[in-house]
Amino acid sequence: MTYSPRVLHELLDHAARQWPNRTALTCRGESTTYAELAAAAQRVAASLADRGARRGDRLLINAPASTLLPAVVFGAARAGVAFSLLHEQVRGSSLDHVLADSEPVLMVTGDDEVRRSADAAGVPAVSVADLAAGPGHDVELPVPPLPVDVVCLIYTSGTTSLPKAVVSTHQQLLFAVGAITSVLEYRSDDVVYSPLPLSFDYGLYQVFLSVTAGSNLTLGAPTEVGPSLVGNLVRAGATVLPAVPAVAEALSALLRRRPTPAPALRLLTNTGAAMPTGTLEGLREAIPGLRVQLMFGLTECKRATIMPVDGDLDRPGSSGRALPGTEVFVIDDAGERLPAGEVGEIVVRGPNVMAGYWRRPELTEQKFPRVDGLFPELRTGDYGRLDDEGYLYFDGRRDDIYKERGFRVSATEVEAAARRVPGVREAAVLVPKDTRPAWLFVTGDLAADGVLDAMRTRIEEFKIPATCRLVEKLPLTGNGKVDRKALASIAEEVSGGAAR
Repeated sequence: MTYSPRVLHELLDHAARQWPNRTALTCRGESTTYAELAAAAQRVAASLADRGARRGDRLLINAPASTLLPAVVFGAARAGVAFSLLHEQVRGSSLDHVLADSEPVLMVTGDDEVRRSADAAGVPAVSVADLAAGPGHDVELPVPPLPVDVVCLIYTSGTTSLPKAVVSTHQQLLFAVGAITSVLEYRSDDVVYSPLPLSFDYGLYQVFLSVTAGSNLTLGAPTEVGPSLVGNLVRAGATVLPAVPAVAEALSALLRRRPTPAPALRLLTNTGAAMPTGTLEGLREAIPGLRVQLMFGLTECKRATIMPVDGDLDRPGSSGRALPGTEVFVIDDAGERLPAGEVGEIVVRGPNVMAGYWRRPELTEQKFPRVDGLFPELRTGDYGRLDDEGYLYFDGRRDDIYKERGFRVSATEVEAAARRVPGVREAAVLVPKDTRPAWLFVTGDLAADGVLDAMRTRIEEFKIPATCRLVEKLPLTGNGKVDRKALASIAEEVSGGAAR
């Protein structure tokens, strides 16, 4: 990044000056240039101001990907309004919680069910197209945002039954974008094909990374894994693919069955979950010239470590070194730093660490302790070790958070949703391990299929385990806690038969 934006919308302003007629975004056959995107973002800012939104207010967005959706993000930033992009499947009690927690001044959606929830919360709703159309008259924008102002809230699963929001300021977000850009090196002639939802910070940051580089970002379908994936990559002329393991595994399998035409990808990146070595071997064999950069990160710091290009070939199992300008180390139970080779809790320190959790002061203090009043440290809850050269090796989690199709899921949240189903008395999630997916165990009067169906109105689809097992009672340990080892034994015994 050869210039120094102070607030988020300056990224887009710069791109519109540098490459006004270059294609910025493509989605579902429609494209927009950088100049058009910047103009739409300015109209969004004017619309927000005309509707009374002011610096420090919040904006909720629940809408499918489109070429206008990033304009809403940049427009909100210009108006000083903190945006929060929700997954399209967020409905029911989860949506009600976010509406109450964030107290937005406006909901952006085209979905009738979401509109009804917003209306019940006293929040007006507007479509993406109407907001981007502008107010139709001149509007004086309010006081512009400061770098220390909140720019976005990202709701994520946690150790409670309801989502919590990670708070990012303009300066934190821009530091992360600049540091990641310096390592990944997207190019102005790249076509970045992203099958990731913008509600996922990995997907959202593709917008910012592409705008920084002047790339063409093509928005695909979230978690795209079907037969159309290869054709879409080829038709788009994709050169960069940010992928979660499910997408990479699907692409590798498709190319094994029909090796031509293969997409002309030059770079594949990954974060969110470990990428299987066999998948990378298959992709490298099928796509000549493909390079790979693996990463480790959390919503609370965006990226913690990034591997050099093809660094996984030299250091299998590593997720790279700390982001430039940041520090990654591991600590013991007493909070003392551990030497190379010893496993401890992974801690991230630097300007990429977010400001904390929205309206969760106690949790913020626990997860984001400050050292001598300087940059906060992020206690990740993940465990790993560093080698002598500072490369991180991930060991695992010590809580109930796990990854499902690249998304972060809380077992506690899933269990709480299951218990809200009428007829369910108890619920316990057996988190994934090795090749075994997540299992849900319930007690009560409702059949397993009925439990899963009823959960779809209480929690996002991607968080619902594929397998549910009705048991007479949950096994307990001697101190009264759910016996996860006993549940694992049950799963192993029945895995060869009908799962439900």
